Amino acid sequence: MSTGAILEIAAGLLLLAAAIWLYRKRGEDDARHGSQGAVLLGVVAAILLIHGFGGLDYRPSAAELEAVQG
Repeated sequence: MSTGAILEIAAGLLLLAAAIWLYRKRGEDDARHGSQGAVLLGVVAAILLIHGFGGLDYRPSAAELEAVQG
């Protein structure tokens, strides 16, 4: 795992923790409504974590490799 991927995962975890904190804090102020900002932070954190763990890397299929070689 590269340094960039580790930093990306760390940033994703920090954003996820911030999203949870913000959502819970907002819930104390108004129990009927959450925080839209917390949800957006959670989505960005999820994307960073997926990308950091290599979930969005391009992996050619066997058919694509065969077409290039053949």
